[in-house]
Formats: sequence, C-alpha cells, structure tokens
Amino acid sequence: MLLVACLAGSALAQMGSSARRLYNPNTEITVKGTVEKVTEIGRQGWTGTHLTLRTNEQTYDVHVGPSAYVAKSGFTFSAGNQIEVTGSKLKFGGADAIVAREIKKDGKVLTLRDRQGIPRWSRGPRRTG
Repeated sequence: MLLVACLAGSALAQMGSSARRLYNPNTEITVKGTVEKVTEIGRQGWTGTHLTLRTNEQTYDVHVGPSAYVAKSGFTFSAGNQIEVTGSKLKFGGADAIVAREIKKDGKVLTLRDRQGIPRWSRGPRRTG
C-alpha cells in the first residue's frame, strides 16, 4: 500500500504535464461509493488529494488533484462520504485507479478536468471541444 501511495504521489506531482497520457476518455467510467480514506500526498511544497473509494463491486484509488484546488473549490472529503466519481479507469501500481474528471457529493459537483482530461488548474494552453 505504501508503494502505491508513493507511486500515486509521483503521478499527482506530474499530473499537469502528463494528464493527457494518464487520462483516456475511452476508459471513462462513473461509479458510486463510500469514501473509506482520504490521503494527501505531498512532494516539494505540493499536495494532492487521493480517495480510497469502496463501491459494491470493488475498491478504487481515486486521483483527485491538487489539494489547494479542491479546497478553493469549496470541497472537503472525509471517510463515510457518499460520492459519485466520473473519470478514466486505469491500473496504477497494480491496483485499480480512477483519474477523476468530476466528483458529485451532496448535490454539488467538483469539476477537475475537461472531457479530454486536461486539468482545470493547469495554466497551460486551453483546449475547447
């Protein structure tokens, strides 16, 4: 589990530049479940939020995004929250993971990426469509 957290931290730290490689719209899924754990993974002055999400079928490591962006959006997560996640499903460190595009909680929507997976917090070129 520690290895997965370390690998996930590296991925989150690179998310702005590699979102197009990690996010594949063709593998997009929507799942509902209960947050089991909230983890903030930090590196060089930057922290990213991860959620361990338990659905009826399985558990996912949900890669949310920069903790500062999540907080600025007015969202907080804690164990026991019921959420719906839409994002790109992938294997990361041998475990099932989802790079979240959108998270719904308590009637609110946190939009993290556009449909191509480009992060909303990115300052890079904007793509439309």
